[in-house]
Amino acid sequence: MSATTIETAMDFANSAEAPIPTGVQLTPFDKAFLNDPYPILKRLRDAEPIHRDNTLSRWFVTGFDNVREVLRNKDLSNDINRALPESYTGRIASNAKDSGMSITINSILFMDDPDHRRLRSLVSKPFSAKAVEELRPRIRANVAELLDTITEARFDAVESFAAPLPVIVISEMLGIDHADRTTFKKWSEDITAGLFNPLKLAEQSARGALAQQALTEYLSRVIETRRQQPGTDLISTMIAANEGDERMTDSEIVSQCSLILVAGNVTTSDLIANGIKALLQHPDQLAALRARPDLIVNAVEEVLRYDSSVIQANRVVPADTSVAGCPMHKGESITVSLASANRDPGTNPEPDRFDIRRKDIRHQSFGGSKHLCLGAHLARVETQEAVLALIQRFPNLSLVEQEFNYRPVPSFRALMQLWVRRE
Repeated sequence: MSATTIETAMDFANSAEAPIPTGVQLTPFDKAFLNDPYPILKRLRDAEPIHRDNTLSRWFVTGFDNVREVLRNKDLSNDINRALPESYTGRIASNAKDSGMSITINSILFMDDPDHRRLRSLVSKPFSAKAVEELRPRIRANVAELLDTITEARFDAVESFAAPLPVIVISEMLGIDHADRTTFKKWSEDITAGLFNPLKLAEQSARGALAQQALTEYLSRVIETRRQQPGTDLISTMIAANEGDERMTDSEIVSQCSLILVAGNVTTSDLIANGIKALLQHPDQLAALRARPDLIVNAVEEVLRYDSSVIQANRVVPADTSVAGCPMHKGESITVSLASANRDPGTNPEPDRFDIRRKDIRHQSFGGSKHLCLGAHLARVETQEAVLALIQRFPNLSLVEQEFNYRPVPSFRALMQLWVRRE
């Protein structure tokens, strides 16, 4: 989609012909949505919970029950290659192919069964709740080491803390050299921005393509080394993995590692930053957590509900059907707004109130059904350890600025910076 087309779409979305938000208004390429999507999503959820977004050629679903229904619908597809070319997810697929990022869309995130089931079974063990809990002491040590490096009274909590922690954890799991971690972080961000880019913005696509090529070449070299010298890391485990006669090809290993680095790295960094911001903006909740550290588990669930790092997911209609009572046709795209579902007052009363003591928190931030996020427990543990350690190490932590800049990347809610002061 050209810049002119984007401007036309924005003009349409802001015209009197569109009484409810639609098109680019429902993406972070619209400044109001980028800064605060929740009032916009509320307007749409109240007016039309299942909305036909003709501008971007997709269905946009906002209510909690309807979002859950879509996520649990086993007949819908995650394979974006099955989408109509001009649909929302079809554009993501074609952009990935045109930009040389097909390797990542061949990961389990974009697969259906039986391939999804086969590959997930081969890579899931290190991400089980039991395995992640065994990692908790090492994650706690990583957090402490990072905090030891913060010596300035005023610092960017994203750059100094939230961003490096997940890449350290993932790199250790994959057996990646310490010196390459900063590069991995940059590659992850560029691939995310380039891949989830239905508007085909040229600069994002180009950066994503270069990052994907570099990452693929790097991982291919690591795989070859591990074949000769196996270790206990996740890449060695993938090489040796088998389920009956099933094994993973080198291409499949690269695809899964790309997904783990991109999804597990960027989204957890963003979740940690969003959690720090929410607590610092709500001093009463921060005080409650300091007084009762055992609230950290519930606090992270509330962050996931209140301001998740992943705000939407996509599905493809593989054959004519009816979804949430609406007739839908083969190849059409469905976007489910996780952010809107999480703030549906019918599910979470007073949804705009941040409350770490909230009872019966219900959110869709990790998706659902067979595509429930593989790294959900790892993200939870990292965020729990990071947020609690930060506020305990710096008991007088406060925000320096009250205005925030977010990266304009569809599907994600990602702070670019979070300047704080420790006194």
